[in-house]
Formats: sequence, structure tokens, C-alpha cells
Amino acid sequence: MEQFRHLPMPFHWKQEELKFKTALRRLQHRVGEIHLLREALQKGAEAGQVSLHSLIETPANGTGPSEALAMLLQETTGELEAAKALVLKRIQIWKRQQQLAGNGAPFEESLAPLQERCESLVDIYSQLQQEVGAAGGELEPKTRALLIGRLDEVLRTLVTSCFLVEKQPPQVLKTQTKFQAGVRFLLGLRFLGAPAKPPLVRADMVTEKQARELSVPQRPGAGAESTGEIINNTVPLENSIPGNCCSALFKNLLLKKIKRCERKGTESVTEEKCAVLFSASFTLGPGKLPIQLQALSLPLVVIVHGNQDNNAKATILWDNAFSEMDRVPFVVAERVPWEKMCETLNLKFMAEVGTNRGLLPEHFLFLAQKIFNDNSLSMEAFQHRSVSWSQFNKEILLGRGFTFWQWFDGVLDLTKRCLRSYWSDRLIIGFISKQYVTSLLLNEPDGTFLLRFSDSEIGGITIAHVIRGQDGSPQIENIQPFSAKDLSIRSLGDRIRDLAQLKNLYPKKPKDEAFRSHYKPEQMGKDGRGYVPATIKMTVERDQPLPTPELQMPTMVPSYDLGMAPDSSMSMQLGPDMVPQVYPPHSHSIPPYQGLSPEESVNVLSAFQEPHLQMPPSLGQMSLPFDQPHPQGLLPCQPQEHAVSSPDPLLCSDVTMVEDSCLSQPVTAFPQGTWIGEDIFPPLLPPTEQDLTKLLLEGQGESGGGSLGAQPLLQPSHYGQSGISMSHMDLRANPSW
Repeated sequence: MEQFRHLPMPFHWKQEELKFKTALRRLQHRVGEIHLLREALQKGAEAGQVSLHSLIETPANGTGPSEALAMLLQETTGELEAAKALVLKRIQIWKRQQQLAGNGAPFEESLAPLQERCESLVDIYSQLQQEVGAAGGELEPKTRALLIGRLDEVLRTLVTSCFLVEKQPPQVLKTQTKFQAGVRFLLGLRFLGAPAKPPLVRADMVTEKQARELSVPQRPGAGAESTGEIINNTVPLENSIPGNCCSALFKNLLLKKIKRCERKGTESVTEEKCAVLFSASFTLGPGKLPIQLQALSLPLVVIVHGNQDNNAKATILWDNAFSEMDRVPFVVAERVPWEKMCETLNLKFMAEVGTNRGLLPEHFLFLAQKIFNDNSLSMEAFQHRSVSWSQFNKEILLGRGFTFWQWFDGVLDLTKRCLRSYWSDRLIIGFISKQYVTSLLLNEPDGTFLLRFSDSEIGGITIAHVIRGQDGSPQIENIQPFSAKDLSIRSLGDRIRDLAQLKNLYPKKPKDEAFRSHYKPEQMGKDGRGYVPATIKMTVERDQPLPTPELQMPTMVPSYDLGMAPDSSMSMQLGPDMVPQVYPPHSHSIPPYQGLSPEESVNVLSAFQEPHLQMPPSLGQMSLPFDQPHPQGLLPCQPQEHAVSSPDPLLCSDVTMVEDSCLSQPVTAFPQGTWIGEDIFPPLLPPTEQDLTKLLLEGQGESGGGSLGAQPLLQPSHYGQSGISMSHMDLRANPSW
């Protein structure tokens, strides 16, 4: 087995099983020889002696039949000890497999084959013991005592090794929480029979130090002190004839409290390992030989609050993965090869999520970069490196607030709860960095996307997709990560369906083809109660190209050239608190303004955010105060917030204008029905740089008493209120905008 490690494990099991069966048959044959030789010696049959001597290959030095019998007994006892060693090794392998199963490794739980082996060796032991006892005077007292001692040691080792924890308690154990455990005695059917009072099995909590002391011979009663109070901790050890086993099942164990021991250095409570010790006592055979059975559970971590669960699981994962057989409890390596860590993470991921799709080499590369804080792109760079316990779950990741394991465990939980089917269908790349996403998607067409686990948040998945910037260059956008709570409200598949900008799953698979089986069928018509169904849809805050940063307009009403005759004038009255502020001109360039076609309606900005705006029936001089009621037929304009960064101007919904009604002709006089009947209003166009400069100079002129000689911006009206001169406003689209 050492020479052919590359062969599959079933081959090794078959090889080991064949080896044991061969040893067992040889033992049975040897016992038959011993029986025949002993009977021949006792009967004194000369012919039988010669025949037996030829069978057992008497040495050429002329030893007699008695010496031959003693030698045959010693050889057979040695073979029994070798067979016992095979069984004990197989028991240790079973225990190790049981521990690895805690991390998700496959495990054959059945103890029936091991029980059969142990019982067959006990049968050989019984036959040999009878032969030694029957030989009596044929053996020297010293030889006989030596043989009996060796045989008793075989039995004692078998009996104590066959008491196993069949059902392990939870390895992360919370106080005040019920749990179950079970033990099995493989030789119970041979030695216990049906006693009037079956022995009791007791469960006690022990520390790591106490567990180490169990291997040292103890005086009676020593080492029995418990480090925690367990309720309902005694159960009878009984034979089950239908189940062909002897076992004890603890159904209602409860750890009431735990006594913490002194910890080493920076060790936290979630690194402190304990165990449950199961013990039982009974007498064996006619001689009433006292037997003490003890079985130690796998190491466990006791927690008192749910927020300790994550770190406790890290301690157990490390111990289960990297401990050795026959170790001193609970010693484990502080540093392990990265390749072994990859195997462990893969096993844990597949078992926890419940999928047969494991991690890929590319995933391990990302995980290595994360845990080692190394951006090497070659897998060979990490092949021969080792990872420490501190790197795994004590050191905080660079630029983050959590450890590597805390982040990985969050991914496990999210995938198990919400993403199992997506992962199994290979729709999620998952373990990939933002930088690598950029290299994958940058040359892909718009709408190409992939799914990756959030690198900066615990338990989040995000969508990375390609969009085009305003300059036409490709950009990678990462949507805010979704948590398990988010996905419980609306599934990942439905969220992807909601976003029209997502088109193809990387590399080129249409999203509907990839995710159709994950879409929730939409309900059509009314439900059973007569209601029309409602649903939640996901949108991304920004589905359109971002506006350029230069588009910043002051919240003021400039004066525009309306193209009127020099003697015509138009004014609009303002309240004293509505005088517009004068801002300095912008230092940056202003993007060009695209004129509208004659068929398009023009959107109008609400200049002063007033609750109502009045228009007179004619556009000669207008000087009505704002607090007067609307003229008949004029509709009020509802105020709206003006967000400069919005790509579309905010409109008063009841004010529109057909451009060819006024922009194509000089404005001298307007018919009565032009503004009222058709509900048309001239647009307020953005100011030019010259307008802004002029306003600044006029504002400075006002503050300086008009020393610059500029025409005042705010002119007195007939009602003694401020007004804005609009005699120079031009309704035509300004080409500079």
C-alpha cells in the first residue's frame, strides 16, 4: 500500500481485506494443528506423533513433541497478535474517516465488518486459551504463563479498542442546547450476553489536558472530574438482537454550563478544544475480571452565543483536516501545505453546499491570492507554499474587517441557502477577482456579464457586466452585492431577468437560455381571491449613460433675447424673496445644445419653483403680481425639483409648446387663443457664457451703485416690485448649447 499510493482507495481496501482473511484462515489452520498435536501427545500414539511431526515440520535439531507443541502455540499467538494489529489499524482508519467526514469526506459508517473481524479474533483467542489450558503438563510453567499473558493482552486490547463512538456529538456545541450521541461495543454480544443489570455508560465533558491524561495509567477514580455539567448523561449498554449490536444511545444530552480552562497566549475561547468521555465498567468471564471501557469523542468547541459559531467551525475544520492518527489529544500542525488546504476547502464546499461540482484550479488561484495577499498569476507560485492557522482564521485580510475563513464561510452559507442550483449548473464563476473580471469582459460586447462572489463583503454575490461610456469605451460595472436576505425576497434568476442591459452570460450564452429554468413563472390573471397579482422588479439606479460633469447650471433665471422689436418689452414680477442670485460664470466649457425639430415639444424648467405662474392674455407689458388669481383659462405650473445631474430636464407636465408657433416668426403680437387655448409656453433656454458674464457685471454694478453704467437687471415695475427685463430674450435655439 505504501508503494502504490496512486491506486484508488477501493483497491487498498480489497488488498487489506484479503490480507486479513488470509491471516484468519492461517490462524484457524494453526489451531487445528495444535489440537491434533496435543491430543496425540496425551494419547501417546507413536504413529500420530510421526505424522504430526511431518505436519508441523519439526526442526532438524531433534526437538521432541512437547517442544514442538510449545513452539507451535507461540507462533500461533504471534500470528494472532499480528491479526489483532490489522484490526486495530482498521479501527483507527475508521475513526479517522469519521473525523474527515466532519469536513465532508465520504464515509462508510457501518461497523458490521469491523465487528465481524473482532468477533472472529475473539473466537481464535478462546480456542488458543483452551489449548494452552488443556496442554497442562505438556508445557513448562514459564512457557505456559508467558502464553497466557500474551493471550490476555490480546483480549484486553481488543475489548478496550472495540468501544467506539458511533454517533459523534456536534463538534460545535452550544450550551443549553440538546444534542445526541451514541456508543457501540463491538464485542458486547460475545461478553455481555443478557445480564440482569446491564452496565451504564456515562458521558462527561473533559478538557484537552484531561484527555491527554487518559492514555496514562490512572488509579481508580482518577481523571473522572468533568469540566462541564451534562444533564441526562447515563444510558444502559444493551444488546440488540435484531440489530446484532450492543450500543447505548444518548437522546437528550444537554450541556448546562462549561468551566473554561486557562488558555495559551493569544488563544481565544473558540480555539479551546474539549471532548465528551464515554465510560462504562463491567466484569468479564468466570474470573470476574474488571474491565473499564472508555471512548473519547472527536474534539469539540463549546460556545455560548451564536456569533462564536463561525470561528468555532474554523477550529474544528482545521483539526479534522490536519490531525494525525494516534496523536496526543488534541495536537495538530500549526502550518500545512497549501495543496492540502485546497483539498480541505473543496471537500467542505461540496459537502456544505450539497453539490458534486467542486472548485476549479482557477478558483484555487484566487483563494491563494487572497489568503497570501499575493497577486501572482501562476498556480505554480503557490504549489510549494504552506499556510498557517493564523493566516487561515486569525489575521485580518488586508483592507478588510474579516479573516479568510470568515469570508469563505459566508460564501458557503450563501451558496447553500440560495445558489446551489446555479452553482451546480456552472452559472457562477464565483471565486474571481475584480481585476480578472476586467481582463475577461473588457473585449466582450455590451451586455456580457458574469457572477462573482463579493470580495469586500461577507456572503454577497454581485453581477459584473460590460457597458459603454459616453466616449464609446467599454467599462465594467459591478452591481451592488446581493445577500441571502436579498435573494430570499427575489431570486437571482429573476433579478437577472429584470435587467434588460444584461444580455449574454460570459462568454456568449444568452441569459434566457442560461437562466430560464431558474425564472419564477409569472402569474397571469387574478388569483383565487380575485386579486390582480403584484410582483417586485429590480432596477439599477443608473441605466443610462452618466452625464458629463460639465453640465452644471446655476439656479437662476437669465434674460434671453426674444428677437422682439426694439420698442417692445416684456417683464415678469417677482416677490421680494424671489430675487435670483447672481453667480460667477463657469470656468469649464459648456457642452453644445442640440436644437429640437419643429415636431418635438419643448420641456420647460420651473424657474423660480413657485406654486403658480401667471400669463396675461397678451404679451405686451406684463406686470401682474404673483399673489393674484390666475387669469381664466391659464393652468398653473406645478413646482418640481431641478436636478442638474439628471439627463432629462424636469418639466411642468401641463406646459408644452409647438416650436413653429412662435420660433419661426418675429414676435410682435399674439392672438388671444395662442397661449390659452393651446396651452403653449416659450422655453427657457440655458444661458450662454456671454449671458452669465453680463449678469455678473450687472450684479457688481448694482452693488457698486451702478458705477459700471450697465443696465440694471431688476427693473422697477408699476406695482413697486422687482421685475426682470426680458426684452432681449431670443426664443431660437442657441447653437452654442
